[in-house]
Amino acid sequence: MAAGGGLAAVTYVFRKALEVGPFQLWRRLRSRNACKTCALGMGGQRGGMVNELGHFPEVCKKSVQAQSADMAGAITEETLASLPLERLRALSPRELEKLGRVAFPMVASEGATHYRRISWEEALGRAADALSRSGPDRTFFYSSGRSSNEAAFLMQLVARAWGAANINNCSYYCHQASGVALSKVYGSGTASVVLDDLRHADLAVIAGANPACNHPRLITQLVELRRRGGKVIVINPIRELGLVRFRVPSLWRSMLFGSTISDIYLQPHIGGDVALLKALLKGVLERGAVEEEFVAQWTSGWQAVRTDLEAAEWDELVRQSGVPRNEIDRAVELLGSSKRAICFWAMGLTQHASGVDNILALSNLALARGWLGRQGTGLVPIRGHSNVQGVGSMGVSPEMKQAFAERMEKMYGIVEKKGGLDTYGSMLAAERGEIDACFLLGGNLLGSNPDRDWAEKALRAIPTTISVTTKLNEHHAHAIGQEMIVLPALARDEEGQPTTQESMFNFVRMSEGGTPSVRGDMRSEVEIIASIAERILPEGRLDWKAMRSHEKLRQEIARVVPGFERIGAIADRGEFQIEGRTFHEPQFRTPDGKAHFEVTPLPAPFTADGELRLMTLRSEGQFNTVVYEEEDPYRGTDRRDVVLMAKEDAAALGLEEGDPVRVATSTGSMDVVVSFLDIRPGNIAMYYPEANRLVPRMLDGASKTPAFKSVAARVTSISP
Repeated sequence: MAAGGGLAAVTYVFRKALEVGPFQLWRRLRSRNACKTCALGMGGQRGGMVNELGHFPEVCKKSVQAQSADMAGAITEETLASLPLERLRALSPRELEKLGRVAFPMVASEGATHYRRISWEEALGRAADALSRSGPDRTFFYSSGRSSNEAAFLMQLVARAWGAANINNCSYYCHQASGVALSKVYGSGTASVVLDDLRHADLAVIAGANPACNHPRLITQLVELRRRGGKVIVINPIRELGLVRFRVPSLWRSMLFGSTISDIYLQPHIGGDVALLKALLKGVLERGAVEEEFVAQWTSGWQAVRTDLEAAEWDELVRQSGVPRNEIDRAVELLGSSKRAICFWAMGLTQHASGVDNILALSNLALARGWLGRQGTGLVPIRGHSNVQGVGSMGVSPEMKQAFAERMEKMYGIVEKKGGLDTYGSMLAAERGEIDACFLLGGNLLGSNPDRDWAEKALRAIPTTISVTTKLNEHHAHAIGQEMIVLPALARDEEGQPTTQESMFNFVRMSEGGTPSVRGDMRSEVEIIASIAERILPEGRLDWKAMRSHEKLRQEIARVVPGFERIGAIADRGEFQIEGRTFHEPQFRTPDGKAHFEVTPLPAPFTADGELRLMTLRSEGQFNTVVYEEEDPYRGTDRRDVVLMAKEDAAALGLEEGDPVRVATSTGSMDVVVSFLDIRPGNIAMYYPEANRLVPRMLDGASKTPAFKSVAARVTSISP
């Protein structure tokens, strides 16, 4: 392929439409529901395929994949009978996804050979009994970003009213480092801009992210930025096809002629981000391009960062970053001449042992240039799931924000229970035998953890798992303890009542719901949670029957969640921007009202002689842990059991493309084949979640984010 998107993407969409019905797919995409995939902000009350600015058409291959997957049929009792657990465990992530929707409650008990269908009454009774036996101190609650604000708020409310404190969400493994860093910088853990700011920027910096695969509608914004004369700098160890050139189907000129995406493409070593970002800032300083007035008036900590930069040796920064000095100088020239810039990043920066420092180093660069606190400037963590930010806003975390906690106590008499475990802490407790039950609101917790063998062992040590889900995944096949209870949920565009979601630009949207696309006995997430609450908390000041009303829940959210006061009237007054998170004036939410610089030391090397730097990544045919297609056309692969590496590294090892090799790390090994990729020599990549078994349990100390992208590995040939 010569470019991302284009005719290949359009052909794929038509193929999926024929599989599920063109009219049916169009109707689902155009319905007044928020997009199910990334958090960029499509849909809601403005209608499907319309973004937060009202632009139409806004749709991407990821949206089509998610919609068509939900419409592609349901698992039947006959299917269950033909799938013993042993065979279920042999299925790949894609094969599990292709089984279809979970359409009725089911259970697999210790010693059983199959899942079997059960009634809702039995399923809810089993779930409530398991929770009652476990008790709040030996239970953890977990939510993916798929859930609505209403369901997430209700889940944490039930958990805390019950006395539980182990309440966490999937962001702890992806963007927790962003939240920790940004809270230090400007007092809020989310993006500092709105979508409209992209129309006023003249530079975008895309670091550690591949929106061409994972957030394609952001590429449209980059194409429009460059059309206005703006520039784009990409920082990525891999030269990704879609970040070089892309054909945006909704823009006719781009579709016909193709669009250049990046003006400068820097390829650092994996783990070389702090070194590269410090080098760029050192260059800006030496060029005299620091916005001294902004720094002096609206920031603190600059002098310490400046002293650290002046002491840093250029040769060491270049060596550790892996980027030649002349390429750094080109980028510095563009950084120094741009007036308004927005910096974006994703897991390529967060999932390192230095994840928080990576974000702080990028923030230092933005602050030094004055790119915060005015229109067209700011910092944006690219959220990978459509409501992962909203789930966090709803209090699904071990610790509540102070104002949130105070309102919970005032409204419900619930006093925060300290010492709650985050996601990784809950996994460690499970390994120690200290967890007797877990409640999972969506997600694939097994596939989200490092060190696959350890994760499977820890999750199987939990006697009872209660999983609210739309599909089966690896967790349901491999992490069965004494009992796995699967409760089928409606997708958000099948809900009988409207739900709300929050985009990564702090914009709250409403999904009107609809009718299920497959026949079955699915229920809404709110109905499921409230039904369990009635069984474990039958008496008290909380009326769980009333809490089944989504409108009632939004009224509760309006009274409890800071910034969400308008959600109670969202159906009448429209969608809204959360106040206090966007900074168009240089007044920040830190104690001193200033934005903060932070010194970022160079990370210690994590590889030895003979080792390569390994990172895991997603394919173009994938969404988070969900694998829709085996092939990855942008990287030229038609299978997932590959190691992506530079030709130079392969030649040094005497390898050709297609050769079988063994990739080994401190946690295990995998036998795969070589596939060539334009990646910085000395670095390799493999597909997530399959390669999780190679990822050791090394964490960023500040955020507890696993270092999925800082793994020392050895590659050896397997003799025929």
